[in-house]
Formats: sequence, C-alpha cells, structure tokens
Amino acid sequence: MSAGPSRHLRLAESGDAPCPVGVCDGSGWLLGPEDVARPCECREGKLAKRRARGIASAIPRRYRDVSFDRGDIQDLAARHSAVVEQVRIFTGELEERIRSGAGLWLMGDVGTGKTALAMLASKHALEAGYSVAIYSAPKLLANIRATYGGDSGGSGYLELFGKLTAVDLLHVDDLGAEKRTDWVLEQLYSVINERYESERSMIVTTNLGPEALEEQIGPRTVSRLVEICGDPLPLFGDDQRYALG
Repeated sequence: MSAGPSRHLRLAESGDAPCPVGVCDGSGWLLGPEDVARPCECREGKLAKRRARGIASAIPRRYRDVSFDRGDIQDLAARHSAVVEQVRIFTGELEERIRSGAGLWLMGDVGTGKTALAMLASKHALEAGYSVAIYSAPKLLANIRATYGGDSGGSGYLELFGKLTAVDLLHVDDLGAEKRTDWVLEQLYSVINERYESERSMIVTTNLGPEALEEQIGPRTVSRLVEICGDPLPLFGDDQRYALG
C-alpha cells in the first residue's frame, strides 16, 4: 500500500483550523481505504482563503466598533427600518449567503449610513471566519493599475485578480465614484463578472441610482450586480454626519 503524496499533504496542513463542515481533521483531506486520501468538501474554501491572503481585509478604525446595538445604527434603523432589517437578515443567514454567492447593494445619498451598514455586514463575515476584501472603488482600481507598473510590491495583475475573485466576500465602497474610462469599465466588469460566474458574494455601496450607475460603470456590470446582490436597498435623506455635528 502506498500513501503517495496525499500523506505528505495532510502532514503539511495539519496545523490548519478545524474543518468548517466538521468532516476532516482540519487538513482538507480525508484518508480512505488503502491509505488513499481524497479532498474534503472544505478544501476548496481553504485554498481560496490562501489565495486571498495579502488583500485589504481590515475594518477601518472608524467602523471597528460598529454593531446593531450601537446608537448610530439604532438611529439609522428608526429612519430606514426595512433596510437595516435586510442587513440583519443577511448577517443572520451569512453562511447560506456566502455559500450561494448572494450579496448586498446599498444605494443612497452621502452620509445616510450606507458604509456603516456595509462595514457591519463585513465585520460579521470576518468574525465568522470568512475571508473579506474591503476597498473603496477608486482604491481598488488604483491597486489594479499599480500591478501594471513597478510599484505593485511584486504582485502582478493575475495574482491580484485571483485574490479579488477568490475571497469569500468582496466589499466595494463608493462604486461609481471613479472617473469613467474604457479601462475602468473593463476592470470593474472583469472582477464583478468573475465573481458572478464563480458565485462569490459581494457588498457594494454607491451614491448613484441604477440608471446613473449604468452610465458610470456600464449596463453589463450593473446587470451582474443585480444578479449577485438583488435590487439595491435605498437610503435617502439628509447627511447625518452634519446633523450630528
């Protein structure tokens, strides 16, 4: 009987976290008859997390303590109860939503709480052990553009693209704030379409309504967002950052 390379793989990965589906020993492999290993159903997710290492995943300082119990979120719930409830449902069904590639799309005026709610959902995903990439749309595009030059820190375009599409949840803030060019349209469509085809979840915030967003990033990309996130959740009203000042 020969263990083959599978035994070495199990040993190399024995320090991994427990199996998220409770089947293997955390290595991502199951040892069957004849000492032959077969991949556990958790292995694909483990590999995706490894590919996603090195991307922006930290909750910004301003939003690290965000929670449904915090005063500003409770005030937001008083004004937009239906939207906050949809975000609460998303976090309550996080495992199913991530597994099926379903997301959130928050749309509305500046200062109405879109980013806080989006960060709240991303924080729940991180605390649940999922890999999350968090970018503003302009910064995401700047990072992609940097891979074309010498300031990418050794990370080429294909490597970054692979990380952006492998991460469990991609959070893009201020979509539509970037300057519209053919290159921007191509990059946004490539990332969002790849996540759509691979059934990967997204959280998106934008100040633009669907028609204005189509003009800014293209109807094909907006169509993919609808497929991933469903209809946008609207948050309109006064800028609460000035109201609280």
